[in-house]
Amino acid sequence: MPYIDGFVIAVPTANRQKFIDHARTFDPVFMEYGATRVIEGWGDDVPDGKVTDFRRSVQATPEETVVFSWIEWPDKATRDAGMKKMMEDPRMDPSTNPMPFDGKRMIFGGFESVVELER
Repeated sequence: MPYIDGFVIAVPTANRQKFIDHARTFDPVFMEYGATRVIEGWGDDVPDGKVTDFRRSVQATPEETVVFSWIEWPDKATRDAGMKKMMEDPRMDPSTNPMPFDGKRMIFGGFESVVELER
């Protein structure tokens, strides 16, 4: 079963196209280093919760949209090697290729697949 990296970020709504352009530049690098799939989801139906929710998790302001993204890897070993290469890749340097969002509020984690259904 695949290994999944998940991300939730708050992106200024005005930066939607900048975010898409950024993803189109950097997501292929994940594929180059072994990812099998990358999904970037722009928030469309992200309700406020009573206790917690996606917006609160990244301290999104009313001027921001929540983005939910994930990267699928064939296994954790491929992910670990790929992420190491990503961190060393000069294309990922935020001083030359800044992110169109506040990376300090991004939440992320790696997940082992335990159930997978496909059609």
